[in-house]
Amino acid sequence: MQERTIFNPAQLHVLNMMARVKTQEGMERLKEQLAAFYAQMIDDEMDALWESGRWNETKLTELKSAHLRTPYK
Repeated sequence: MQERTIFNPAQLHVLNMMARVKTQEGMERLKEQLAAFYAQMIDDEMDALWESGRWNETKLTELKSAHLRTPYK
């Protein structure tokens, strides 16, 4: 039996917007706008972390030397 996908209001809105895109140029413009939206959200979150003290220069320095790659055998 196939599982049913339930979309939230934001997903439905994006699907409705995409249904109106008729050209590759339109798709590229929509993708750029979505990317800009998410970039702004990340900037706002990072600003909030910095202002709260949960992110600082020390953590940035630690991250520069961190080895976070998955070790492969």
